[in-house]
Amino acid sequence: MKTAFFARGLVAAFALVLAQFAYAHAHPKQQTPAAGATVAAPHEVAIVFDDALEPAFSSIDVTDAHGQSVAAAKSAVDAANHKRMTVALRDLAPGPYSVAWIALAADGHRTQGRYTFTVK
Repeated sequence: MKTAFFARGLVAAFALVLAQFAYAHAHPKQQTPAAGATVAAPHEVAIVFDDALEPAFSSIDVTDAHGQSVAAAKSAVDAANHKRMTVALRDLAPGPYSVAWIALAADGHRTQGRYTFTVK
């Protein structure tokens, strides 16, 4: 009986640990401009994540069709909302732009991604 109780407890603890790892990564919930969107020239790119970010190790870079950065400043995690990261942009000409982001969740798990948008 004690062995069965111990085994159940062990299985429950293992499941809890696995669940923690499954949800520990920060993933985008909202992107402005949105992926694939055609928009008037934005002044910034903003991404809201589903987990708080570590500001020192999270970043956004936006590049034009030639691979040149169009960021006007370094990206930053919002001090009032650690799930929101932004980067200010220079004046953008019409054309395609690529957004590359790196997000380090507050618990230390890193994710990264890329998407594009077009300025009309």
